Amino acid sequence: MASLKELKDRIGSVKSTQKITKAKQMVAAAKLRKAQAAAESARPYAERLESVMTSLASKVSISADTPKLLAGTGKKQKHLLVVATSDRGLCGAFNTNIVKEARQKAEALKAEGKDVAFYLIGKKAKPIINRFYPGTIDHHFDTGDIKNPHYDDAKEITEDLVARLDRNEFDVAWLFYSKFKSALVQEPQTQQIIPVPVDEDADATSAVAVEYEPDEEEILSELLPRNLSIQLFRALLENAASEQGASMTAMDNATRNAGELIDKLTIEYNRSRQAAITTELVEIISGAEAL
Repeated sequence: MASLKELKDRIGSVKSTQKITKAKQMVAAAKLRKAQAAAESARPYAERLESVMTSLASKVSISADTPKLLAGTGKKQKHLLVVATSDRGLCGAFNTNIVKEARQKAEALKAEGKDVAFYLIGKKAKPIINRFYPGTIDHHFDTGDIKNPHYDDAKEITEDLVARLDRNEFDVAWLFYSKFKSALVQEPQTQQIIPVPVDEDADATSAVAVEYEPDEEEILSELLPRNLSIQLFRALLENAASEQGASMTAMDNATRNAGELIDKLTIEYNRSRQAAITTELVEIISGAEAL
């Protein structure tokens, strides 16, 4: 049985931890409101642009001049998995669920005989990917200095991915992130971002003519990189909101658990203290009777 001093020290330690988790919960709650508003504001534009580009991909006639972001490389052997996670922990299963989604896709692709490589955004996926897929991380985009996601960050990633595509380093790219639903629910997402996926429901034999002003090449060269940047920016915003929601929930649970542990330790401390007092009284009485 632990001594009274050990119990008292442990109660003090847990109370200190509880103060920290409570403070982190309040910080996450404050950050969540702004992050949620940003994610929800960007969502309609990103979804609409993705829909337009997907529909366009089913109508444009592919030629040698068609950008690779739309036409691809002509092969589907090398797949690049772009995995976006956070740089910090203490946010429950937020990062683990994203990496799990990416691993499931990687295993499915490998089972089909495809080559798989990883492009990591954030730090938390790196140790897991290194453990399960050593030597497959092509690049790690450091977000340690980024407090709030900015469009320029997504644009920088886009430029790097486009350069790698032009060098034929991969054929297909997939994006993995977590879509914010609520502080309690964040859903891991898998999205093909390169080349733009074709709308399977579109009628390939449709006679509807697609006219471009000023011309097809100029419009696509502008829209395709912008679409990729928007999809990446959306993922960063969704991740930011999901991270704060998961952190708030995790810290709330930790605070509650600390409170329950303090109650149990306090009961044990009081019992031990009562037992010690009783033992001391018995010794005093026994000593008095001996006199």
